Amino acid sequence: IVSCSNAFEGTGVEQLSRAKSYDSDGLVNCATSSAANHQEQPVQRASPLPSIHQKSFNQPLSSSGGGEDCLVFGNRRHAPATLPAVIPLFGGTMSGTTGKRKEIYKYLAPWPLYSMNWSVRPDKRFRLALGSFVEEYNNKVQIISLDEDTSEFSAKSTFDHPYPTTKIMWIPDSKGVYPDLLATSGDYLRLWRAGEPDTRLECVLNNNKNSDFCAPLTSFDWNEVDLNLVGTSSIDTTCTIWGLETGQPLGRVNLVSGHVKTQLIAHDKEVYDIAFSRAGGGRDMFASVGADGSVRMFDLRHLEHSTIIYEDPAHTPLLRLAWNKQDPNYLATVAMDSCEVIILDVRVPCTPVARLSNHRACVNGIAWAPHSSCHICTAGDDHQALIWDIQQMPRPIEDPILAYTAAEGEVNQIQWGATQPDWIAICYKTACEILRV
Repeated sequence: IVSCSNAFEGTGVEQLSRAKSYDSDGLVNCATSSAANHQEQPVQRASPLPSIHQKSFNQPLSSSGGGEDCLVFGNRRHAPATLPAVIPLFGGTMSGTTGKRKEIYKYLAPWPLYSMNWSVRPDKRFRLALGSFVEEYNNKVQIISLDEDTSEFSAKSTFDHPYPTTKIMWIPDSKGVYPDLLATSGDYLRLWRAGEPDTRLECVLNNNKNSDFCAPLTSFDWNEVDLNLVGTSSIDTTCTIWGLETGQPLGRVNLVSGHVKTQLIAHDKEVYDIAFSRAGGGRDMFASVGADGSVRMFDLRHLEHSTIIYEDPAHTPLLRLAWNKQDPNYLATVAMDSCEVIILDVRVPCTPVARLSNHRACVNGIAWAPHSSCHICTAGDDHQALIWDIQQMPRPIEDPILAYTAAEGEVNQIQWGATQPDWIAICYKTACEILRV
C-alpha cells in the first residue's frame, strides 16, 4: 500500500493494482501489503465487533451452533459524563407535543438492544426491526410498529436469532413491489420474510461450507439500485458480493436464494464495514473500512483495481463508514475509541475535509440525512445524538445544530429514516426511541 503522503502524486488518483476472482479453489488476494517485507498471515478468527468499541468475539463460532460457542462482550473503557437531558433545536425544544403529535416515541424491549433499521415500505411508515444484544447464543429479532392513533409502539413479530445481529437491514424497496424481506448478519447472512406474527427464515448464505468454523460477519449493505446485490464484510479480511434470486413461493420452496458473485480479500486485517455508493449509477461502487485503518473504494466492474481513500495516521482501526445520500463525493468514518467523526471527500483523498469533535466519549454510530447533502447525525457513549450542518466545509465545523441526550444510557445505534426524513431512531440499553427533527 502506498502511504497517503505519496499515494496520489501525479496527474490523478493512483489506482492500487489488485487481483480478483472467486472460484472453487479459493480467493486471490486483492489487498496489497503495507510494507515491502510483509508476509501473508493466516486468517484470524477473532476480532472486535465493528461498532461497539470494546466488545469482541471471544472464540470462533461453530457452524453447527451449540451452547459453548458464544459472543462475549467486554465493558466499555469510557465512563460517560453525567449530562442533562436537554434538546436544543434551533432555540426550541423537541420534548412535549406539537398539537396532538408527539415529538418522541419510546419502546422498551425485553432485552438490551444493538442493531436497528427503519422499514422503507410505503405502507409501513413507522416500522423498525430491532436486534437483541444478549451475551449468549440465543438472541432475538423483533419487528415493532407505531400506531399513530394511539401513539404507542407494539411488537408485531419476534423470532430467534443465533448470536447478536451485527446489523439488521430491510430490503431497500421504497415502492413495495418486492417481497417484504429482512436481512441480518452475525455468524452468517440470513434473509427473512416478515410476517405478523410469524416471520419466516428464507435462506442462510454461507460461502465457507467446507469448514466447521465460520468467520463472523461484521456488517453488510443492501444495494439500493440493484436489490439483487448484497455485500458483506468479515473478520477474515474479505468482502463478499452476493447475488440474490427472488421468485414466487411454491409450496415449501423458499422464496429467496443466493450465490457468491465475487469474493475479495479487501484489507490486510479484519474488515469492519461495507457500504455501496450512489456514484456511477449507484450499483457498482462500494467502500470498506477495517482494522488496518484504511478506507478503500472498489468498483465491481474493475475489481483488479481499488483506491485507498484514507489511512489513519496511527493505523487505528476504522469501525464504521457511511456515504452521503445526496452527494456521493462525501463519506464519513469513525475510528475505534475515537470521539470524533471524520468527513472525507473522495476527490481529495487522504485528507479529511472536516472533523466533528463534540462528543465526549467514543462514537458508535453515524447516519447521513436521506434528503440533504449537508446534514449528518452521530451518536456515542456520552449519551448524545448530535445533528451537524457541514455546509461550511472546508471551514471547521465547531458545534452541532441539534443535540439530544439519552439520560439513561450510552447510544449504541442511530438511524435516519430513509422515507421518514423528519425522524431519527436511536437505541440505548433496552430502549428504542424515535425523535422528530
